[in-house]
Amino acid sequence: MKDISEIRSDFPILGRKVYGKALVYFDNGATTQKPQCVIDAVNEILTQKNGNIHRGVHYLSDMASEAYENARQKVASFINASKKEEIVFTSGTTGSINALAFSFGEKYVKEGDEIIVSHLEHHANIVPWQMLCERKGALLKVIPVNQSGELLLDEYYRLLSPRTRIVAVTQASNALGTVTPLREIIDAAHAVNVPVLVDGAQGIQHGIVDVRQLDCDFYAFSGHKIYGPTGIGVLYGKENLLNDLPPYQGGGDMVEKVTFEKTTYNQLPFKFEAGTMNYAGAAGLGTALDYVSSLGREDIALREKELLRYATQKLSSTDRVRIFGNSSNKISTISFLIEGIHQYDTGMVLDKMGIAVRTGTHCAQPVMDFYGIEGTVRASMCFYNTFDEIDALVAGIEQVKKMF
Repeated sequence: MKDISEIRSDFPILGRKVYGKALVYFDNGATTQKPQCVIDAVNEILTQKNGNIHRGVHYLSDMASEAYENARQKVASFINASKKEEIVFTSGTTGSINALAFSFGEKYVKEGDEIIVSHLEHHANIVPWQMLCERKGALLKVIPVNQSGELLLDEYYRLLSPRTRIVAVTQASNALGTVTPLREIIDAAHAVNVPVLVDGAQGIQHGIVDVRQLDCDFYAFSGHKIYGPTGIGVLYGKENLLNDLPPYQGGGDMVEKVTFEKTTYNQLPFKFEAGTMNYAGAAGLGTALDYVSSLGREDIALREKELLRYATQKLSSTDRVRIFGNSSNKISTISFLIEGIHQYDTGMVLDKMGIAVRTGTHCAQPVMDFYGIEGTVRASMCFYNTFDEIDALVAGIEQVKKMF
């Protein structure tokens, strides 16, 4: 991996000040900052290649279409999909899961069927399935957790039944950082012929994701979580499964032939991409994946483990700080509370010191309910963060305690 100072120079925003203090950005779980190459890629599309994709025969349309499809191939290679047709572009992880829940639900779910999620899920991997259950009269089953924030696999095995239609589970908890045992989850589901969706929003940026090695049936992630633009995401699905699913939106480009009597649909992946897609965002995402690959995903994972280890040791030895989520396998995310101080107060004071953290439920309210708390302060780190920034966070916490 490049030297940390060189890496940080790739991200223009990391050099700015907030309230006169050097920015310390620990909200990477919400969105990551963007390297200059990604900013340039989006700018190039909008200033040099802007034309609606797939429909035009003119030069600009050809250039934009080429950039869009090149990005699809980059995504397929990055996650080791069998072919680029298994990559559907969406608005993000939330858009991907909603699309699958509607499409899969229309095809396969009926009254009395069951859908399994885990207690660690972000709302985006709970609510779409609840909505499906309400439409179809199906039941939502939940894999429980222990006090360390780890899934109880024995309970999961008992939940699987002949009525289970799909398992939808996160790769890593956005609220606690827990990495879930995906292979065990997927293997158990496949043993009873149940497909699995993996919510990779908090997994894609922290190491190597190989969908064929995982053998997951569907995988969803957002561009903005992996140093790309907002408004672009991915739904990967095995080709045979995507072919069987009906489209969830109608419009331009997803059709083969339209008459008032009958419409036939386009081939994969276009039947799931109705209307004008975010081609500038796709180009930016492709560039972001190139950037991450250039740093080395193994090296990124190792550096983030070092940051997590250092931050955990520092916060664990800080008086009145309680960490939530103590799994032995975590991404570089720490959720904590300072005894007697509300998380919003902590977050606001840290902000005045130039330290950006996330406060609240992190769209994972069932996790907070499990611990009997209203929310936490979350520091989510990535490879461009430094040990000095962790020291600044600890010093900030000490200042918060003095103020309250």
